[in-house]
Amino acid sequence: MKIRVGVSNRHIHLCKDDAETLFGKNYEFKKRNDLTQTGEYACEEVVKVSTDKYEFPYVRVLGPLREYTQVEVSRDDSLLLGINPPVRDSGDLENSESVYLEGPNGKIFKKNCCIIANRHIHCNKLDNIDHTNGDIVSVNVNGKVMDNVHIKMKDSYVLELHIDKCDAKEYNLNTGDYIDLE
Repeated sequence: MKIRVGVSNRHIHLCKDDAETLFGKNYEFKKRNDLTQTGEYACEEVVKVSTDKYEFPYVRVLGPLREYTQVEVSRDDSLLLGINPPVRDSGDLENSESVYLEGPNGKIFKKNCCIIANRHIHCNKLDNIDHTNGDIVSVNVNGKVMDNVHIKMKDSYVLELHIDKCDAKEYNLNTGDYIDLE
């Protein structure tokens, strides 16, 4: 089965309280473009993500707001920042890394918010894949095996493999490429 690839750059998901601290009370984010997954989008707005060692001044905010603030970086990003975030599923933030976040209206030190996202495949029941939510699979990428790919199944999901820029570089993949599920 062929699966479309989506490559993720560093980005941030904000909760309402942190969004208001960084951008102002009842701030309304401006949609830049829709993402592949239904209802998700990139905002015009960016924040600065930093540590005492390094900073990324333009980290894209993704919408809509969530119940938690989560910063997703790549392994290369983490080395520059001088941190060691765990590789985790979205929302699994306990004992993750802490960073400074800065927007036009404020700056905060956010504890337990920074991870490297697991490689994962978004899918729904209609995609007829022979796996269930939470399974860990391997995929064939140009004759090379990519292990530890998590299945995330939800009725609203669109079939797509999500990887970060480090994986994209290692496996010579770009957004819009296709891979085979083993």
